[in-house]
Amino acid sequence: MKKGIILLGSSNSVGDTQKLAAYIAGKTGYPIVDLKTKHILPFDYEFKNQDDDFLLLIRNIVNNYDLIVFATPVYWYTMSSIMKTFFDRISDCLKIEKETGRKLRGMEIAVVSSGSDKILKPGFYMPFVETANYLGMDYLCGVHGWVVEGAVPEEVGERLDEFVEVVIK
Repeated sequence: MKKGIILLGSSNSVGDTQKLAAYIAGKTGYPIVDLKTKHILPFDYEFKNQDDDFLLLIRNIVNNYDLIVFATPVYWYTMSSIMKTFFDRISDCLKIEKETGRKLRGMEIAVVSSGSDKILKPGFYMPFVETANYLGMDYLCGVHGWVVEGAVPEEVGERLDEFVEVVIK
């Protein structure tokens, strides 16, 4: 099985997205890193943000994992701001942390999203796909789910099981 990590990018550390991420972690053994608990500052063209948690986290990821599963709620038809900030900071790996950036090449990514709508609007996965393309990473797939009364419904569980089968191959 691939060595993977799940990055949880939600404003609610125990919300619906976490439940979907925990379901996947239960099937794969992948650790979940809650980005809300990390101090990650926005991208800064002057790179005055280097004392936050981003570089330590991204170095750990590229040195220890083959696959990143991005778990995000759908906020205003796109990824969460916490997740977007993480993505913006990948620019550090192109400018001042180039060795780390080169290690992203060949890694795999997948996405799990959650929301109240059962169907995503077209284009939701585009930032993930195009980021993977730009960085030389392999985008595997995405899955969307929801939670009902605190539990993962059977239909969503089946989708997540199929997702796990794709990402661990």
